[in-house]
Amino acid sequence: MTIDRASNSNASRRRRTAARAGVGLACLSGVLALGLAAAAPAQGTYGKSLWWEAGQGDVLPAAVDFDTPEGAVGIINASGPIETKDHPFFTALGTNGRACVTCHQPANGMSLSAQTVQRRWEETNGRDPLFAAIDGSNCPSLPQELKSSHSLLLERGAFRVAAQWPPRDRNGQAIKPEFKIEVVRDPTGCNTSPVYGLGSPTPMVSVYRRPRMAANLKYVTNSGGAFNAKNLAMTMPLDPDTGRPVGLNFMADARELTLKTQAVNAVLGHEEGKAAPNPEQLKKIVDFEMQVYAAQKMTSAGGALQYNGGPPALGPAAMRDGQQGVLADYLDNPVFKSFEVWKTAAPGETAQQRVFRASVARGFDVFFVRPFWIRDTQHINTVGLGNPAKRTCATCHNASLTGQDLSAGWVDLGTANTPWAGDQPDLPMFKITCDADVAPHTFLGRVIYTHDPGRALVSGRCIDVGSIVMAQFRALSARAPYFSNGSAKTLRELVDFYDRRFNVGYSEQERQDLVNFLSVL
Repeated sequence: MTIDRASNSNASRRRRTAARAGVGLACLSGVLALGLAAAAPAQGTYGKSLWWEAGQGDVLPAAVDFDTPEGAVGIINASGPIETKDHPFFTALGTNGRACVTCHQPANGMSLSAQTVQRRWEETNGRDPLFAAIDGSNCPSLPQELKSSHSLLLERGAFRVAAQWPPRDRNGQAIKPEFKIEVVRDPTGCNTSPVYGLGSPTPMVSVYRRPRMAANLKYVTNSGGAFNAKNLAMTMPLDPDTGRPVGLNFMADARELTLKTQAVNAVLGHEEGKAAPNPEQLKKIVDFEMQVYAAQKMTSAGGALQYNGGPPALGPAAMRDGQQGVLADYLDNPVFKSFEVWKTAAPGETAQQRVFRASVARGFDVFFVRPFWIRDTQHINTVGLGNPAKRTCATCHNASLTGQDLSAGWVDLGTANTPWAGDQPDLPMFKITCDADVAPHTFLGRVIYTHDPGRALVSGRCIDVGSIVMAQFRALSARAPYFSNGSAKTLRELVDFYDRRFNVGYSEQERQDLVNFLSVL
């Protein structure tokens, strides 16, 4: 295939993808005019409807771009092209036809979008391994052929996570929880199921969570030190292979210490494997995950994002080349570097690019220097900052280039606990009653209503109820919806949640600027 033919094929794919995503032809023409050529290497898309199947066997190039509703996401493999034939990340190791890539799609920034899930349902009539009963449906006991049985995956991109109850420590010993848990509402039927519920012979709590990105993980797995900054009485556990403290930042509830243990449990659980991956397979999985980088590469309004002289944090190459473990909540080293270059016009910019880029630069300022009162947040306002504390978004989202928390990042932002989470009738509701002799949740007391107890399902602690590990901020436009339970369908809904939660009082321009800023990451 010649380069010209490949370019024509890529443009055709973009037109088809834009049509599926509801993008008008006028907008699409703008995308092509705003610098796709400058966004090289744009090597096209792979598989039907951008879907990478287990066992597909294609080579994943060293650098490849995939269409997104906002433009294109870029993937870089730092070790070079990946031969996926028989590679354990891309090969089904269990019994249900899934591989790691099933839920960590390159076209979705190594995560999964609800839009992709919906398209996959239509293309396969719900028969793709993605929809396996074990966790791709609301409950395995439901009629699996019905679309309604998979509603949380289809609408929120959320999989069922079944946590054994009571929890167990790393030696397999039961932990005595500090609270009683009751099922108040069970729309999926799983928490009251005689087979899968709290009253079953093997008691479980079913909650519903989004898959995290399997990219940029050199930052996400970085150790934040020997102590948990949110609870200095807690020393961080050690990686059994290296003896170094782990970061506990790559899963929503921090239940796994390392990518290796996560891979083992993913194969045994999500893939319904009969045996754990062997040491060689585990090494290949972890090596792949530690060398793949993802970030937004191009936007329809802003054009190419990764170019000489542009904002230094944008694009997957910046993620590949950046330094891990950097606390970046101060002016000398901002979390996402500098956007000053976009505050003034540049030669060759179109009017549309100029307007959008200026908005992004303002949005960065909203994120990094616009103060508001952070209040009533467990593991933030309880670590010596005061309540309320006048800070910025970067106070908590302080890790360079990812916007996570550099220390173990579980906090109760309110996305799962009432009253902040609001009414979400498609999710389960639990009543948590904390024991009289333990420390209560600092801001919600001893009786808490929650859609997801979060870290407390692992620790058994009352003060952890509803706490979820912060996710990274890269390739956001490729993997909507947002928050661990998918409760924000768009970046605007994400911004609006923060505005309500902390009574920030963003102006309409600040909201749009912040959305535009997040969309280019």
